[in-house]
Amino acid sequence: MELIRGLLNLKRRHCGCVASIGNFDGVHRGHQAVIRQLQRHSKTLSQPAVLITFEPQPQEYFAAADPPPRLITLREKLALLDGLGVDRVLCLRFFRTLAEMSAHAFIESVLVNGLGVKHLVVGDDFRFGHGRVGDFALLERAGRQYGFDVERTETYHLDGERISSTRIRQALQSGDLVRAEQLLGHPYRISGRVAHGDRRGRSWGFPTANIHLNRRKAPLTGIFMVEVDGIDAAPVAGVANLGNRPTLGGTRTLLEVHLLDFDRDIYGRYVEVRFLCKLRDEKRFENLDALKTQIAHDVHQARSYFDSRAV
Repeated sequence: MELIRGLLNLKRRHCGCVASIGNFDGVHRGHQAVIRQLQRHSKTLSQPAVLITFEPQPQEYFAAADPPPRLITLREKLALLDGLGVDRVLCLRFFRTLAEMSAHAFIESVLVNGLGVKHLVVGDDFRFGHGRVGDFALLERAGRQYGFDVERTETYHLDGERISSTRIRQALQSGDLVRAEQLLGHPYRISGRVAHGDRRGRSWGFPTANIHLNRRKAPLTGIFMVEVDGIDAAPVAGVANLGNRPTLGGTRTLLEVHLLDFDRDIYGRYVEVRFLCKLRDEKRFENLDALKTQIAHDVHQARSYFDSRAV
């Protein structure tokens, strides 16, 4: 899969494609249905399948003070899209120039002159351009003018409700990892590089791998049973704390994973943490002894959980 960063990196060879536009946050089952729809047209028209996405996501730009939790980073998104067989991703930097671009200018500069789109797949509620005046009807008129077809995305429902990134955030925030997995099509995961921490857990007998979140706000918090890929040939079981460590006076959200029966140096390793089950909410304890006692109990429960899965 080819990543194209910005309009200035579009080349003549990139002209001619079938395309869809969106944030694709989570690359959930609804997004996967859109990609399959796009790939059918890609095969029929013998044109590459291209996804147009934005970084940061528009909501992160417009609600900079309090953006919605992000399900996946750009790196995670690209890895998922690559696995689904997308040919190219055009990633547009969403800042003032793009936010103030008119809908007509977006169509001409991105879809027509930039990509030479032959077939466009978007939701009938899709809005774009300055003031969000661009809509499906405008795209249809532009398609007739410039010679590309416009098609509605196939909606994907679960239990009668449309799958969306918002529904997945709600499931994660409530600790319903089973529901989140049903909506995503895979367990919820966070990837990142293992970094040095304050080594407090090691001094208590519970060393942790501290993993960069690379996002302003996590979509879930608490204590979780997890499996970690990227360390051994097989996933490594663990118990994770995702939160700001209130007992220790923490102010920023951290992901710390205690790996069961594992004590090797993995600093700098890029790993993937797969969230399986929520154990409890994070809370403030009266003192460090109470916190250490609870951690020991969490680890014991995690061992019982993974022992039961192995049976």
